[in-house]
Amino acid sequence: MNQPLGVGIVGSGFIGNFHVQSWVGVRGADIVAVQSRNEATAKQLAERCRQLGVGDPTTTDDLVELVRDPRVQAIWVTAPNHVRVEMIERICEEVASGRAELVGIAIEKPLARTLAEARRVVDAIEGAGILGGYLENQVFAPGLTRSKEIVWTRGAALAGSPYLARASEEHAGPHRSWFWNGTEQGGGVLSDMMCHSVEAGRFLLTPPGEDANTWLTPISVSASIAGLKWTRPAYADRLAAEYDQQVDYRNHPSEDYAHAVVHLENGDGELVVIEATTSWSYVGAGLRLSFELLGPEYSMQVNTLDTPAKLFLSRELQGEQGEDLVEKQNAEQGLMPLLEDEAVTYGYTDENRHMVTSFRAGTTPRENVRDGLVITELMMAAYLSAESGETIELDGVDLSDFVPQVAQGTWDPRTAGRRRR
Repeated sequence: MNQPLGVGIVGSGFIGNFHVQSWVGVRGADIVAVQSRNEATAKQLAERCRQLGVGDPTTTDDLVELVRDPRVQAIWVTAPNHVRVEMIERICEEVASGRAELVGIAIEKPLARTLAEARRVVDAIEGAGILGGYLENQVFAPGLTRSKEIVWTRGAALAGSPYLARASEEHAGPHRSWFWNGTEQGGGVLSDMMCHSVEAGRFLLTPPGEDANTWLTPISVSASIAGLKWTRPAYADRLAAEYDQQVDYRNHPSEDYAHAVVHLENGDGELVVIEATTSWSYVGAGLRLSFELLGPEYSMQVNTLDTPAKLFLSRELQGEQGEDLVEKQNAEQGLMPLLEDEAVTYGYTDENRHMVTSFRAGTTPRENVRDGLVITELMMAAYLSAESGETIELDGVDLSDFVPQVAQGTWDPRTAGRRRR
C-alpha cells in the first residue's frame, strides 16, 4: 500500500479524542471520516483532526455511510459498550456482502460486555475476512515495553522466566454517565479497567516475540469486588446530581474497587501469577498506572505518576478545574506531576502506529480480537468468583451465558465478599 491508510473513527467521545491526539505520532494513515450519534462532538473531533494536521475528516451520524465511504479503508471503533457489538456486526455485514471494502477494524477495550458478545464480535470480523485489532493501549506504553525488553534480555535470559506480574489502574471515576451504568457498561471498574491490568500482566509474563495466547494457559481466577466510596449515600447523591439523575447508585450501584489473582501455566510448564487491582475510589493527583514484574533474580516497576516533570501552584492561585496536567486530575494547587505527552506515556501513539503498520502490511496485529476474547473470559471468571466467593477453575466452567450481577443491575454491595468469612 503506497497511499496513506484512510481511517474512519466511530464514536466521538473521550477515548476518540485520545486517539486523535496520538495521531500526530502516526505515519502512513489519515483520519478521513468521523461517525457519531452526536453531531456536535463529531464536528469538534473533526476540527481537532484539522488543528493537529492528522486529517480533514467528514462527519456523519450514519454508520453505513461511513463504512461505504471509498476513502475509508480501516475503522477504529470507540463507541460505548452497549451499542458496540451491533455496530461491529453491521460494519462486517457491509463488508461480507460486498457493499463495502475494509482492510481492518480496530476495537477499543473491552472487546465486549460478556463472553457471548465477545464471540459475536470475533465471529463477525473473521466471517468478513478482515483484520481485527484490539485497542489495549497499556501494552504499548513505552515505559512498559522497554522495561519488559530489558528484563527478558538481561534478567530472564540468565535467571529464568518471570513468575509474578502486578498491574493496577486507579483514578477517581470516569467521565460519562454510561460508564457508571452497570447494564450499559457491562459492570463497574472491573469491566472498565481490569481488562487493561490483566492484559498488561499477560504481556509482561510472555517472552518478546511470543504470542501470549500460546505461551500462557489460564488455570484459575479468584476475585473480589466492592463499593468503597461511590456507594456511600452522599457520593451516590453526588453522582445522581452530576449526571442529571441518569446514574442511580443508591438502587443500582456498580463496584468501584476490584482485585483479581489469575494463575497460569507458562510455556516452560511453570506456574505464574497475575495480580490486578483497579479502582474508581483512588484519590491522588490523577490517573495512576503501576506495573511490576518479578523473577528469580530481578524485578522491574513502572508508575506513571513518577514523572520527570512537576509543577507547583500556590494557594494564592484559584484557577479553573481541568485535566491539563494529568488525566483525571484532582487538584489545581500544590506540587503536582505533569505528563509531557499522555498519548505517548499511556501507549496510544505506539498502539496506533502498530495497528496502521499491520493493516497496511495485511498482517494480524500482535494485539488482536483473539486477545480481547481471552480477556473477556477472564473478566467473566473474575465476576463469577466475586459473586460466589470461590476460585473459578477455568477448565471446569462454561461462561457462555454468564452475565454479572452488576451488569444485570442486581448487585448488592452490602453482601459482597461476605461468603468468604
